[in-house]
Amino acid sequence: MNTEQLSPAKKTIVGVQFLFVAFGATVLVPLLIGINPATALFTAGVGTLIFHVVTKERVPIFLGSSFAFIAPIIAATQQWGLPGTIAGLTSVSLVYFVMSALVKWQGRKLLDRLFPPVVIGPVIILIGLSLSGSAVNMAKDHWLLAFVSLITAILVLTLCRGLMKLVPILSGVAVGYIVAVCMGEVDFTGVANASWIAMPMAFDTITHFSWSPFLYMLPVAIAPVIEHIGDVYVVSAVADKDFVKDPGLHRTMLGDGLACLCSAFLGGPPETTYSEVTGAMSITKVTSPAVIRISALTAICFSVVGKLSALLQSIPQAVLGGIMLLLFGTIASVGVQNLMQHRVDMNDTRNVIIISVMLTMGLGGAVLSGGSFAISGIGLSAVIGVVLNLVLPKTKAEEK
Repeated sequence: MNTEQLSPAKKTIVGVQFLFVAFGATVLVPLLIGINPATALFTAGVGTLIFHVVTKERVPIFLGSSFAFIAPIIAATQQWGLPGTIAGLTSVSLVYFVMSALVKWQGRKLLDRLFPPVVIGPVIILIGLSLSGSAVNMAKDHWLLAFVSLITAILVLTLCRGLMKLVPILSGVAVGYIVAVCMGEVDFTGVANASWIAMPMAFDTITHFSWSPFLYMLPVAIAPVIEHIGDVYVVSAVADKDFVKDPGLHRTMLGDGLACLCSAFLGGPPETTYSEVTGAMSITKVTSPAVIRISALTAICFSVVGKLSALLQSIPQAVLGGIMLLLFGTIASVGVQNLMQHRVDMNDTRNVIIISVMLTMGLGGAVLSGGSFAISGIGLSAVIGVVLNLVLPKTKAEEK
């Protein structure tokens, strides 16, 4: 099948289908951090279109809400409030811009030296485990609803095939929500009062800008940047085209960074490449960038439906908590998988030191502060990991 010559009707159908693959993850992030899910849909759509312009409309990637920032956003919100935290997320784009310039200048060698698997693996593990307590606290509001959502997601992951296997989050939330409605646990007052058409974005976010949350988020962006690199390679393999060379990894990073900057200005979460959509492309064999842009336009259309946003916000916390029990553990397991795939030698004292210190500092709540500046959690662990990797002597085998 020549996916570039699909009829407009078929491209539209596949494009909407791809959005539903990414829908659950895209709206779950804002629900967990306390912002309007419509905002996340709008910024995901706009961000994806920006990315496609920067990459010369050649790379079939969909950008959606990043899970890597859930824990840091929740932690930062307690210190600076949600508006200040969202404004501080403008720093994420700065990391992408710097990395884009470095890749353009030095290629991937410098990134591989600064962020090897022994550093990235623990960062991903911390991203997953740091919110385990929040997942349990949300689930314990109603354990039955939580387990219904959790079991549904597990069954979809293990038993389903094709595109259905790619929507475990959406399936788990849907079944859990239906059960909650039957049990009388859902309040539809907000849905009834919501207007059909609503403005999904806020334009005053940047007025809450301060340097503390800006600096706090800087090191957190390292993990998504590295994830971005991996996703571009995967998409290249699925589409059988070398996007790393054309239009270039520096362009994909620049596009992702501009999408994150736009999202922060509009009050949304940072954007990241969605492997769910890449999986859907692999199954359908449809890799046309035009289809992804249809997904983005559909997300924008959905974002202005006020009733839909209110319906998403009526989902009980326990239903989301049940999904989180699986989701954040899965993220942590990806970090372990990253270490295994790159054959990080756990018998090497150097590697053990880096991983141990990073995990202990990240999970132990260590804070490094001076004046108005403070860095903690995942960000502090990432910085410590980079420093230890550069300072600790390598064995002769590793130097080769």
